[in-house]
Amino acid sequence: MRRVVFCASLTVVALIAAMTVMTGPVIRAAADLPAWAYNTPPPAPAAPAAAPAAAPRPDETIRRLPGSEGAFMRAQISDRYGPADWYPGDHPAMPEVVARGRKPDVWACSLCHYPNGKGRPENAGVSGLPQAYFLQTLSDFKSGARKSADPGKGNTNLMANIAKAMTDDELKAAAAYFGSMKWTPWIKVVEADVVPKTRVQGGMFLRLEGNETEPIGRRIIETPDDAERTEVLRDPRSAFTAYVPKGSLKQGETLVKSGANGKTTQCTVCHGNDLKGLGPVPGLAGRSPSYTARQLYDMQQKARGGVWTELMVPVVAKLTNDDILAIAAYTASLAP
Repeated sequence: MRRVVFCASLTVVALIAAMTVMTGPVIRAAADLPAWAYNTPPPAPAAPAAAPAAAPRPDETIRRLPGSEGAFMRAQISDRYGPADWYPGDHPAMPEVVARGRKPDVWACSLCHYPNGKGRPENAGVSGLPQAYFLQTLSDFKSGARKSADPGKGNTNLMANIAKAMTDDELKAAAAYFGSMKWTPWIKVVEADVVPKTRVQGGMFLRLEGNETEPIGRRIIETPDDAERTEVLRDPRSAFTAYVPKGSLKQGETLVKSGANGKTTQCTVCHGNDLKGLGPVPGLAGRSPSYTARQLYDMQQKARGGVWTELMVPVVAKLTNDDILAIAAYTASLAP
């Protein structure tokens, strides 16, 4: 049955690629890519030379989270080869590559993507992805076909290096593990004219202290509901809110369902009527809008390549910044 679905999906996507009028992608300089999608801060000005500072003492404060029996120090929480697992009952037993990785080149998958595969806006939510898609994506990282259109997106290069160091057995174990878990609600989408003021840290927008706000403009601001629990404690139960411009959900729905009179191809054709995926094609519903937007830009800029991606190039070729924002906002708003 899976073979039939896979072949059918390939046929559908091939037909789309053949029917879509191919135009040149909208190539932008990295500086012109929307900062809200990539969350990379501008380079800091060079500081004058100074005497080396003494190394800070390790933070040995024991941290805890509600509902968890775990107790960890900062170094344990962010250990590349065995990060804290706050809620082991929330997920299946992790394979070695997910729980601990392999020194020196393979970091534990659970560090960045969390043991439950939810991830954060600066990387990917990987739970619930079809195994075939997961393996193809890692193959694209290994081959160099998948890059970021923004050279400042350092964790994309990091992921490529990790994928290159992984064995076939490790790749299959990670794909099977994350694919075994369903994608569940994680991000609340709110249309707004004003948003909390934020700063960029760790690839995320973190709220400033106080209640200051600013106009949202033409941006998506995806921010943790609790900055400390997300950034410091890496709490896999602490979710996110994505603020989007008013009207963007309706605009996105039109693009996704109708293609807006030939501007693009309806997303529902390949990703399913409910956008929860179809065969090896991944689901889009309820996923991070920052991540979704980055992928559309990366494909439009031809920074992201690979077998499936080549079929997406004509689909994204004519999309404007506002189109990509609207599509990302709408797909994130749907129940997974």
